[in-house]
Amino acid sequence: MIWIRSLAFSAFFYVWSLVMSLAMMPTLLFPRAVMASFIRVWGKGVVLGLRLLCDVRLEVRGLRHVPKDAALLAPKHQCMFDVFAQFMILPDACFVMKKELLWIPFFGAISRKLRMVVIDREGKATALRKLVKDVVDRFTEARQLVIFPEGTRGVPGQPGDYKPGIAALYRELNMPCTPVATNSGVHWPAHGFLRKPGTIVFQFLEPIPPGLKRAAFMAELKSRVDTASQALLDEGI
Repeated sequence: MIWIRSLAFSAFFYVWSLVMSLAMMPTLLFPRAVMASFIRVWGKGVVLGLRLLCDVRLEVRGLRHVPKDAALLAPKHQCMFDVFAQFMILPDACFVMKKELLWIPFFGAISRKLRMVVIDREGKATALRKLVKDVVDRFTEARQLVIFPEGTRGVPGQPGDYKPGIAALYRELNMPCTPVATNSGVHWPAHGFLRKPGTIVFQFLEPIPPGLKRAAFMAELKSRVDTASQALLDEGI
């Protein structure tokens, strides 16, 4: 039964995403806020499809820690849902993404219009300087910058391999960093199409204050995110 419902959702997801992508193309001519509203509609449609077709629900915890102004966030990354769910939760989400993604049809044009922060992973020091400059520019619009510290999707229950990029941003921006835990990979695996019934939780944790040394910051971030994510797994929801 699960695989039939999951297959139905997969079909719905790709058709819905194609329809919304085509609908968003004319908004390239309008202010960014117009496209952002379409993204939220798209995300709400996905959430509704998950609930109706797969009995997968969405819960957001730690709402008092959800930033309203310019902010740096470091979420656990387990599946595709981690990305577009933030468009519905945060007031004005902005993601750090690798430049290769800009070549994806529709997605690249949409990402440019939404003014995502693009990074060249091979650029090293030059790429970091550009990254910081672009982030500061986005903060003038009071946006919330989301960077997945693991760099790629991980397996639920396994400790993350946290990359140094988040520490560099934390140091250069000299601002708090909000960790975000999740169990999303249980219900939406990184690979395969099965969607397990239950509740996907995004838990916003208390921000890490600025000023920590790099090693201390990385240890604190990893401890908070991995511990809270494991606690969600232990709930078995």
